[in-house]
Amino acid sequence: MKPKSTSYRPPRLLLYVTRILSIILVAVSAVCYIPLREGLCPMEALYGLIPLFLVCQILPYRVHYRIPRPVAGRTMLSFCHSRRTLRVCAHGVEMLRVFLGSTVLTVLYHLIRLPLLWQGRWADWLISAGIAFLVEAVAFWNGMICVYVCSIQLGIKWRSIGLLCGMIPIAQLIALHRIMIIVTREVDFECAHILRNRERHEAKICATKYPILMVHGAFFRDIKHLNYWGRIPGDLTDNGATVYFGNHQSAAAIRDSAKELAARIRSIVEETGCEKVHVIAHSKGGLDIRAALAYEGIAPLVASVTTVNSPHHGCHFADFLLNHADESLRNKVATAYNTAARVLGDTEPDFLAAARDLTASSCAAFNTETEGEAGHTAGILCRSIGSKMERATGGQFPLNFSYLLARFFDGPNDGLVSETSAKWGESYTFLTASGKRGISHGDVIDLNRTNIEGFDVREFYVELVADLKIRGL
Repeated sequence: MKPKSTSYRPPRLLLYVTRILSIILVAVSAVCYIPLREGLCPMEALYGLIPLFLVCQILPYRVHYRIPRPVAGRTMLSFCHSRRTLRVCAHGVEMLRVFLGSTVLTVLYHLIRLPLLWQGRWADWLISAGIAFLVEAVAFWNGMICVYVCSIQLGIKWRSIGLLCGMIPIAQLIALHRIMIIVTREVDFECAHILRNRERHEAKICATKYPILMVHGAFFRDIKHLNYWGRIPGDLTDNGATVYFGNHQSAAAIRDSAKELAARIRSIVEETGCEKVHVIAHSKGGLDIRAALAYEGIAPLVASVTTVNSPHHGCHFADFLLNHADESLRNKVATAYNTAARVLGDTEPDFLAAARDLTASSCAAFNTETEGEAGHTAGILCRSIGSKMERATGGQFPLNFSYLLARFFDGPNDGLVSETSAKWGESYTFLTASGKRGISHGDVIDLNRTNIEGFDVREFYVELVADLKIRGL
């Protein structure tokens, strides 16, 4: 569903006039020294150029006044855009365009005035070049700092590339061009996304009969300011959903996590009187909720279960690592993790128990124990989702490393879970994206807040929950 309006873009005439005017004013400010020295311009002109130059440094921000605000009342999470950050990103890109345009004019001017060197006026030429460098540096860093500080999609990768290529001729222009493209697409995508949510806000397409409980996977916690589910909860609430989180420990055996989730579901039902909840569970969370249904008697309190990239048939590479890793190394890693997890809020973290329950052998035993699963999932809508990476470079660390290992033992995978292992329930949705990247184990929950070409992760979850409302759930 595409937004009908593109009103977030400035009027084209205003944008172009402002851009050309800014380029000319910055260029004139950069080359003013020699004309002043030659008496071609009165000295008072310099006093007029200074405020005009400063106005140019803030003008693009004012021009992008149509950038929309997110839906009123939403709870902003970290790594999410506000209207101000989007305007700053748009301003930054425009300032970089002004920098490039004015730099071309400035360089041409100083090439034309090269004869000054042969006339013995090399000091004038060098002073003028120095002033031009400083003036252009102000425009450049104005734009670059804005996009570096406020862009989400640049990530560490392009920020690092920009810094490394900064002093390499040609490479710096290529990197700058790519950075401008990334941030421009980011602003356009986010603005269109906000407008789409605003246009359908009153429809409350995600206002399901029962609230949504989002269950995280292993080795993460539900932290308010570093949300495991990225920007997804914000979009769900924008569209009318009521969202809760599992708040269970980051690492524990499936049976222990099941007890925590069962207690969490009972508390939500008792406190709100909602009768039931919809569960969306990622990775190990899918096994945890299945165990809660099988062993904790909460089936009457669950309306639907959607597992996302959960290893229902386990990971063979996990068997290999646990069986062949040195015992002392395993214990050291487990001790280090458990210590850190306690600091972050876990009461009884158990790294090795969580890792063992993800192996193919443990999952086979779990599936055998729950062969009569239809009995405790009767009346519950059960479905699953899977995805895969197309190549190792398609995922963030450490998925780019584990992908190769998982591919060797398990076949096509998302960096951890194979395509076949994620299948469970009465329906299975396999996600793909255009291009060579694919959709990783982290991408599918928006962990890295990355916009993927051909796959809008936030809109996917909106449609997923909207389907529950259509079903009357």
